[in-house]
Amino acid sequence: MAGSRPLTGDEYVESLRDGREVYLYGERVEDPTRHPAFRNPVAMTARLYDALHDPARRDVLTRPTDTGSGGYTHPFFTTPRSADDLVAAQGAIAEWARLSYGWMGRSPDYKAAFLSTLGANADFYRPFEENARRWYAEAQEKVLYLNHAIVHPPVDRTRPPDEVADVFVHVVRETDAGVVISGAKVVATGSVLTHFSFIAHYGLPIRKKEFALVAAVPMAAPGVKLICRTSYTASSAVMGGPFDYPLSSRLDENDTILVFDEVLVPWENVFVYGDVGRSQLFTGQSGFLEQGTFHSCTRLAVKLEFIAGLLVKALEINGTDGFRGVQARVGEVLAWRNLFWALSDAAARNPVPWRNGAVLPNPRYGLAYRWFMQQAYPAVRQNILKDVASGLIYVNSSADDFANPDVRGYLDRYLRGSGGVEAQDRVKLMKLLWDAVGTEFGSRHELYELNHFGNHETTRVDLLTAQLASGEIDGYKAFAERCMAEYDLDGWTAPDLDSFRELRKFRDF
Repeated sequence: MAGSRPLTGDEYVESLRDGREVYLYGERVEDPTRHPAFRNPVAMTARLYDALHDPARRDVLTRPTDTGSGGYTHPFFTTPRSADDLVAAQGAIAEWARLSYGWMGRSPDYKAAFLSTLGANADFYRPFEENARRWYAEAQEKVLYLNHAIVHPPVDRTRPPDEVADVFVHVVRETDAGVVISGAKVVATGSVLTHFSFIAHYGLPIRKKEFALVAAVPMAAPGVKLICRTSYTASSAVMGGPFDYPLSSRLDENDTILVFDEVLVPWENVFVYGDVGRSQLFTGQSGFLEQGTFHSCTRLAVKLEFIAGLLVKALEINGTDGFRGVQARVGEVLAWRNLFWALSDAAARNPVPWRNGAVLPNPRYGLAYRWFMQQAYPAVRQNILKDVASGLIYVNSSADDFANPDVRGYLDRYLRGSGGVEAQDRVKLMKLLWDAVGTEFGSRHELYELNHFGNHETTRVDLLTAQLASGEIDGYKAFAERCMAEYDLDGWTAPDLDSFRELRKFRDF
């Protein structure tokens, strides 16, 4: 369509009022855009959409569509064809991440890591290649928001998926209109906030065609049930407020048990069906791994900048910022921040050729990010707990205490910070830092950073597997063997090196 443009914030909010079945605390949520559990996360997401229409951000956050629509879109939703395109996408990812201070791991551009591959890679999805092309155009022109659910529930994982058909997602039957599916998926993060859920299989081999499904399902499709975990946003509203839970109260991407009860998936929303081999090749050949790790690495670098700023401010307020050991650990946090920016830069500036003139972020650096993130995030959190220490909990219960004249004087005297920082400013900072690393919200983020791109073994094995497949391991072995070939039991075999055999007569035994 001519002059296409992304949704505005208001249009995004309205798009969620579609009758989707959301369940929380034993009740159905009639309108997630107004419910205390979701209203603020919806508003934070709407900020992202409004930013796409902000003239001050246009140069960073938008570029022309490549669909012939004559419109504009977020750069990461388009096909990258050069390092410059990836650098532009990196800038847009970072700009959006800064609007949520790095805490929205599944912002709309996260699934663009898959959607933006569909144009160049449409032929992979035969006989559904036209579906891929149509989805590529529509997602780009509207900046659609997808969650993904690709992991089977932790039930009988030692058995093949077809033996756990009462739990794992599979096709129940085919119809003229599409396939009907039933089953469940693990924690579809942020699904209440999204338009569609992307369904695939990851982690367990499949043997039967009914499990070989890659598709997109509208969140309001009849039979889709979103059964939510506890809401950190709702809990924060009950127990405190923004002053007490400044992250929990607006950035909780609720993780949802995604249930499909006889859900019709129209043929036009299917990417793979019935082809067991293609379904299993999806992870390695869709481009999502390369694009997804690039997005996540960039977002984590932004998040660590935010955490580093909080940490330094907290140490200043504690009066410990001048201690050498403390400074060393701050340096460690900054080193992690620099590492992830370096990996993101390297992935963007050293792309690998792909299909139909497209390129992908260099997977070497994405695979390295997957491993390093599992070391970095717990280390950063531990440094905060060690060095800010009791300062994190030397705070009053809530903002309401400051309105109580019986205790306000004590708070002002005993909770003030170093260097003349007033008590309410010190407490405000410490509560923000505690929300980042100590609350249920903060603990969930450590779990997310550790596992969202694979478990601790998979991230290591995938590094090995990738370089075995590319032949790089053979190259490394040949490199070592070249060194070994330059000598033997009799000394150097290389003609330009001397073994000095005549000096052996001077050995003193």
